[in-house]
Amino acid sequence: MHPSPLAALDDDAILALYAEGSAERWLRVNFVSSIDGAVTHDGVSGALGGEADLRVFDLLRRLADVVLVAAGTVRTEGYGPMVLGEEAALARTAAGLPPHPVFAIVSGSLDLDAGSRLFTEAPVRPVVVTTGRSPARRRDELAEVAEVLVCGEDALDAPRMRDALAERGLARIHCEGGPSLLGALLADDAVDELDLTLSPTLEAGDAGRIARGSLPGAREQRLAHVLASGDTLLLRYLRAR
Repeated sequence: MHPSPLAALDDDAILALYAEGSAERWLRVNFVSSIDGAVTHDGVSGALGGEADLRVFDLLRRLADVVLVAAGTVRTEGYGPMVLGEEAALARTAAGLPPHPVFAIVSGSLDLDAGSRLFTEAPVRPVVVTTGRSPARRRDELAEVAEVLVCGEDALDAPRMRDALAERGLARIHCEGGPSLLGALLADDAVDELDLTLSPTLEAGDAGRIARGSLPGAREQRLAHVLASGDTLLLRYLRAR
C-alpha cells in the first residue's frame, strides 16, 4: 500500500476516507506517537503532532456524536470546552448533525472542577463517565453541570458505556486518549478503529506507549489507508473481523 499525499486531498475527501467502512455504532481512537513508540514529548502528546496531525485531528471531530477523553488527558493536554470552529460547526449542521459534538470525560475519582470552563462554557451539556466506586457526593455535584453515567462497578465497562451513550443518540464515539483509557477499551474489545499518526522523531526517554494495561490476547488490526505529509505518516487501522 502506497501512502497518499495528504496535501492533495481536500477536507471532504479526507472525511470520506475516514468514514469508509464505519458503521452507525462506531468507536474510533486517535493517537500520535514517535517512531520509537513514545506517546508524549515533554509530557504532552500535542507536542508530537504537526500541522498534518492537527488537520486530521480536527476533521475527525466532525464525524463524531461524542468526543471521549480520560480526565487525566483533559488535565495534561489542557482541554477546554468542546467548541468546534465556525467552518466545522457549519459543516456538521449541513450534514444533519448538531454544531458541536458532546464532550464525554472518563474519570474514576471524579476529580473534576464543576466550575471549570469545560462545563460552564460547554455548548452542549457534557457527559461524565465513571464507576460505582466513585464518591457519591462528587457524582451529585457534577450532576449539576453534566450527565453522569455509571458504567461498571469496580472498573470501566466499555460495552455498557457504549450502550449508554448510544441510548442518548451518541453512537459514533471519537476517543482522544489517554493510554489507560485505550487499554481499558482494548481489554473489552471495544475499539473499531485506530487512527495513528507517526511523528518522524525518536524520543527515547521514559515516555509511555499509546495503550497501557493487560489484554487477554492480541487485537488484530488491518491497515485501511496511509496518508503522508512530508515524513509524517497517518495510519488508519480497522479491527480485523
